[in-house]
Order: sequence, then C-alpha cells, then structure tokens
Amino acid sequence: MMKDCLQFLIEPAKKLKICLQETRKRVKHEKKAPLMESQLFVMELARELNKVCQRSLVLSHIWTGEDKWPPTACRDFIVEWAAEVQKRAQPRLIETECQYEKTEKRDWKGHLLCMLESGGEYEMAPHKRVIMDWAQDIKSRPEASIWPGEPVLMMLDDLEFQWKRGRLPNLLPAMELVMLALLNAHSPEKEDVTKQWLVRKQRTQRIDAARYIPHSVWNWICDAAEEVTLDPDTANPDLLLSADGKRMRCAAERRDVPPQRSTPQRFDGWRCAAARRGFSSGRHYWEVEVGDRDWRLGVARARAPRRGYRTLDAAAGYLTLRLERGSELKALTVPATALAPGRAPRRVGVYLDYERGQLSFYDAERRAHVYTYNERFTEELFPVFGTVEVMKELVVRPAVARGPCLCTGPCLWG
Repeated sequence: MMKDCLQFLIEPAKKLKICLQETRKRVKHEKKAPLMESQLFVMELARELNKVCQRSLVLSHIWTGEDKWPPTACRDFIVEWAAEVQKRAQPRLIETECQYEKTEKRDWKGHLLCMLESGGEYEMAPHKRVIMDWAQDIKSRPEASIWPGEPVLMMLDDLEFQWKRGRLPNLLPAMELVMLALLNAHSPEKEDVTKQWLVRKQRTQRIDAARYIPHSVWNWICDAAEEVTLDPDTANPDLLLSADGKRMRCAAERRDVPPQRSTPQRFDGWRCAAARRGFSSGRHYWEVEVGDRDWRLGVARARAPRRGYRTLDAAAGYLTLRLERGSELKALTVPATALAPGRAPRRVGVYLDYERGQLSFYDAERRAHVYTYNERFTEELFPVFGTVEVMKELVVRPAVARGPCLCTGPCLWG
C-alpha cells in the first residue's frame, strides 16, 4: 500500500537522477574541451606583447589561461585588430593556403560542413596573417624595450584590479590597450592612448563597449562636465519644473500655457523639455538621476520638430535612450535597438564629443558603458529630457557632483 502511495514520486526521481548524470557528463566534457584556434592565437599574441611592453604583466593572465573568454570574443578581437593593424602598420599581406578556390571548383557542401564544425574558425587565416606579420616586427625588438607611459600602466593596473573583483568580464580590453600603445610607440603624433582606447571601442562596438570605464578615463569624461539647466519655455505643459531648472516631474493636472508662450520650441505632445543651451563644438558631459518606470534622455538637433506626437527617433533628429515599463531600455535608432536586459541605470551619464561624432550613455553608478551613437554632427545639439512619472523627479545633477571611487579601500589612483 505504501509503495503504491509513493509511486507518484518514483518516476520524477528517476528523471532527476538522469538529468544530474547528464549534467555531470556535460561539465566533465566542457572542462576537457580543447581551446579553439582563435583562443590559442590570442594567448600566443598576449605572450609576445607581454615580452616587449614594459610592466605589462597583466597579460600573463591571458597567455597562462587564467582569464576566460569565449571563442566568439576572440574572433571578433582578431577581425577588429587586423583592420586596425593594417591601417596603422600597413604590413605586407602574404598569400595563404586558406584563400578561396575558384567558384566552379568549390566543394560547397564540404565548405559549409567545415564552417559548422569549426564554430566560425574557418577563414580566419587572412586576419590572423595581418596580425602575425605585425607581430614578427614586435618579436625582433629586445624584451621590455617599449615604455607605454604611466597613464597606460595605471590603466592596466585598474583593469586588472577590477577583473579580479568580478567587475570586468575578461582582460581583452587590457590587451587592446597594450596593442594601441605599441602601435603608437613610434608614431610622430603622440596621442593619449587611454582616451583613444575608449573612442575606438565605442566606434566599433556601440553596445556595452566597456563594461567598466577605468578610473583615469572616467575622470577625463567627467572633466567635460557642464552645468545643464532645463528651459521652462520648452517644457510640455504637463511637466512641473523646479525654479532652478534642475528637477522635473509630471503634474497631476495639465497647466495652462499663455498663447504667446506656445512656440515651436515647446513640446506639446511628448512630456519632454530641452536644455537652455545647446552645443556646437567640444566635449560635454552631464548626469541625470532618472525614474524607475519611464524616461527619455539624449540630444535633439536644432531643427528637430518638437510639436505633436511624432516618434522622437534618430530619423526625426533625436539621439536618445528610452526606458519603457521599467524594463525595456532601448536606443531610438531606426529601427529601435533593444539594449541588454537587467537593472536599468538609475543615474545616467551622457557624454558628447562633437568633433568625433560620438554621443555616449553610461551607467554612472557602475561606471559602465551602455550605448554610443556614432554620427556626423553639423548643427547645434540640445540636451533633451523626458518623463511621465508623477512621484519620482528627474534630476539633472550639478556639474561639480561626482560619484564615489569604486576602490574598496583608499583610492589607488587619486
């Protein structure tokens, strides 16, 4: 009788046991899975860079296998840096055996099978050859012969520090920084490689280009802080603005706006407001404390329409991020670009580099990159803000306000 009563538990228990056995087998297999060709290539490259770049021992975590990174990240790294090396160093390209055969003789079935089996490794040889040719010149130099500069070394220390504490997914950003330093070592025009690193990453990777912005680069961004103030003459009648122009929220009732003040500069559809002053050159940064449910931040081109309910996207002259329903964060490109799910930023940093054509958004609390628009700016850009929240205010922070350092103890870079 008891056996019959417990019969309903036996089958689920058997299935659970089978699942656990399969999981153990999979974990065992994954631990023994050999490294892909691109991973091995990156490890060997890290070894060579480590030899010639003074005090770049952070790369030892890569070539000894302590750092973990997926093959796709390595392949992307190789393709991107082959283009950078080819542009800067212009190595002699060598014909490889991996080049295409004539189309009429191509075994397409075998070609596709090879691509599937290699997981994307196929036909990486031309990109690797470009980097290898450049690395040959690097190998010929004496060990520890290139001094990358104190800012680069401090940034490498910062990246390693954050990696060991789990704030940085891998050390490939450190390797990119060393490559930039080596490529720039004999350039007649000396550039600040640490700043160049960020600009380049945000150009090649619009989303999550840098999960963590190193301390020195973050300070450089914050040095461009501007005193941004909301313009009441542009605010939607549904919005309430503070007297100092730093706070706004939705009113319980729509306020009346005198006809003479209802100009084309005022938003009368979407609940938005623009800043008093626009920017037509230079670097500018501002931070905004946002609500939990719905907000909009970015810039609007001077000629962008503000009346009615036209979609405020890039086609209309608006470069913005939008949070909807508390969880759907997107860049309002055409079509919209959904951003990584998870906790939306509560304090957003907006950084405009007019001459480089970049508008970037950061999670200012985590000091992490969110999204970058890469455009060509030709007209004045006005910071724009939007909210539909009644209880929670949207707050434009003062230019002098800065978040605390992320060091666990006394600041290592102060």
